[in-house]
Amino acid sequence: MKIKSIIAGNWKMNKNPSESNAFVKNIIDKVNVNKGIKIIFSPSFISLPFIDKSDEYSLAAQNCHWKKDGAFTGEISTDMLLDCNVSYVILGHSERRHIFQESNEMVNSKIKSCLNNHLKPILCIGETIEDRNSHLTNEVLTAQIFESLKDVDTLNNIVLAYEPVWAIGTGKTASLSQVSKTHSDIKDILLTRYSKIEVDSLPILYGGSVNSSNAEELISIADVHGFLIGGASLDVDSFVTIINIVTKNS
Repeated sequence: MKIKSIIAGNWKMNKNPSESNAFVKNIIDKVNVNKGIKIIFSPSFISLPFIDKSDEYSLAAQNCHWKKDGAFTGEISTDMLLDCNVSYVILGHSERRHIFQESNEMVNSKIKSCLNNHLKPILCIGETIEDRNSHLTNEVLTAQIFESLKDVDTLNNIVLAYEPVWAIGTGKTASLSQVSKTHSDIKDILLTRYSKIEVDSLPILYGGSVNSSNAEELISIADVHGFLIGGASLDVDSFVTIINIVTKNS
């Protein structure tokens, strides 16, 4: 079964609510959206309600809390996200892990909350340059995967995103062979716990400084099923180019 390619734009702390809907509309007007790909926009929390609902794309939140409600100042619940037409939630992003000290256990609680409330987690995993230089990549990824997916019995409705921390905003780039091997290794890790059918059906995105110049080579890798894009998703022309490249190769 062919996996539908995903192009997800993570806007991080960028774009005001007044800009968001016009930006999305501008992109969608410039591409031919086909059934072989899925486009996901992930704006800030306060921009989510300002983006029109459409079958041509989906919305993702950049985070959520694992509780339905309560005294959690500054947090957002899954119920709130559902009311904003959100379908996906990015969890375990390297910035959440390293800047805000989110643990695998916290990510696990969020994943289970999303799955229990009909939201699809985009689970981010990735190693630092120190991990890679110490030959700890597989060990780190294995811990992130299995601790984040503790008590999650099925991979249905989950998306995985591999984002090597050392290749994001550092000037360093992962080679095609490094990306290919790591994505293959991720599947091998998953196969120790989940069935081959489920693993073969799981979208695994790449998220290491993807741009319009390297997207064509990256999407040609067998186990890369799309991208989680940061900076390049903030520019209309760049994001449109990447969408067209993935569409052509899907």
